[in-house]
Amino acid sequence: MSRVALVTGGSRGIGAAISRALKDAGYSVAATYAGNDEAAAKFTDETGIKTYKWDVADYDSSKAGIGSVEADLGPIDVVVANAGITRDAPFHKMTPDQWKEVIDTNLTGVFNTIHPVWPGMRERKFGRIIVISSINGQKGQFAQVNYAATKAGDLGIVKSLAQEGARAGITANAICPGYIATDMVMAVPEKVRESIIAQIPAGRLGEPDEIARCVAFLASDDAGFINGSTISANGAQFFV
Repeated sequence: MSRVALVTGGSRGIGAAISRALKDAGYSVAATYAGNDEAAAKFTDETGIKTYKWDVADYDSSKAGIGSVEADLGPIDVVVANAGITRDAPFHKMTPDQWKEVIDTNLTGVFNTIHPVWPGMRERKFGRIIVISSINGQKGQFAQVNYAATKAGDLGIVKSLAQEGARAGITANAICPGYIATDMVMAVPEKVRESIIAQIPAGRLGEPDEIARCVAFLASDDAGFINGSTISANGAQFFV
């Protein structure tokens, strides 16, 4: 029986690449989405990966959604906490709502996704937690105090869970992508995109599949002794 993987925000962008890579590696994959029904239906039609709709910012919705996934596919062995939003503004213009929305989704949403599956992983003595953080959680970014704070906080979650889960056969690791050629990045004006690429020593944007391959490795048995680590996939743009 194949292992079950849950990918939040798994029907678009980096999340879609992760969902596909895990399916190709033999996992039974469930992908969540927040609101774009049309994109989710198209993704399922193209890949055969079932999608589930819930708001990761809401604990009860997350717990119920996870229950539906496990009823359909079996106990979840791998969690990829990828769902995230931005509400960018310089700090002096940032509203409490912009702060709260990002915190609720990008930080509390990681708790809401992992907490319901954690007891089962401990009981079965196996689990893989992979959190998609960001280069901006490592170095900060202008007009992203809220986003950077959540992505830095995600690294703290991973380091703590690694210590709690290690003896139960659970690993927790993070990936910090740099600038990746998703639809969102490719939609920015060409001059802005060129200025971004100029800051990347590799001279190009990353590809979603490059992040997905990192996830597939961390989810595998081969990565069993890697725990509490962060993979920086940013084309040498930033070193920790």
